[in-house]
Amino acid sequence: MKYFASGLLFDNDGVLVDSHAAAIDAWAQWCREYAPHINWNHPVNAGQRAEDKVREWIASPDLFEEANDRINQLEQDSAVETKPLPGAVELTQSLKPGCWTVVTSANPNLGRARLSAAGIPVPAELVTAADVKRGKPAPDPYLLGAERLGFDPADCVVFEDAAAGVEAAAEAGVGLIVGIGERAFETEADIVIRDLSGITFDGETLTIPDRNRLR
Repeated sequence: MKYFASGLLFDNDGVLVDSHAAAIDAWAQWCREYAPHINWNHPVNAGQRAEDKVREWIASPDLFEEANDRINQLEQDSAVETKPLPGAVELTQSLKPGCWTVVTSANPNLGRARLSAAGIPVPAELVTAADVKRGKPAPDPYLLGAERLGFDPADCVVFEDAAAGVEAAAEAGVGLIVGIGERAFETEADIVIRDLSGITFDGETLTIPDRNRLR
C-alpha cells in the first residue's frame, strides 16, 4: 500500500514501544493503594492520560495531587523496562526531522524516558499529556502534533493501537489512521497492520508492505 502524506504522528505505548508489563505492575500497585475496586488492565483504559484516570477513580478530590504523583513515580521507576516494538527503531531512525513526531498520553518525563529506553529518537515536536488541556479521546493531542510539524491534520497519518487514540485522530480530521496490532481490530482505524516492520516514508510517500496488513 502507498499513501501520500506530509507528516506521520505516532502514538507511543503499543505502537513504538512495549511498556505494557511495566505499566500493569505500576497501576496494580497504585490501585491497591488508592482504588482497589478498579481493574486498570482493560482495553477501555488504554491510551488515556494517567491524570484523567486518577481523577476519575480516586474517592476524594483532595487526594488527587498525592495519587497523581504516586502513579507518575511508579511509572517513571519502571520506564527502564520499556522495549521497542518490531520495526519502530528502524522506521523512526530513518525519518527526517520535521516530518514526524510522537503524540503520547504520558507525562513529559515518562514519555521521554520510555522512548530513550527503547532506543527511539525523541523528536523536537514531541506532544505529551502536559501540552494539552484535553487528552485522548479528545482531538487536541493530534491537532497539536500536526500544528507543531506545520501540516494540516488532513495531510498527516496517525499510527494508533487504542480506541481512545483512534477516536482522537478521527476527531482531529487526519488523512489516514493506521491501527497497530490485533487490539486495533476493535477500533475504527482505516487499516490495521501487525507492526511497523518494513514501513518506509520519504517525506511524501508512505509505503506499507501488504504482508504486514491484517485488515
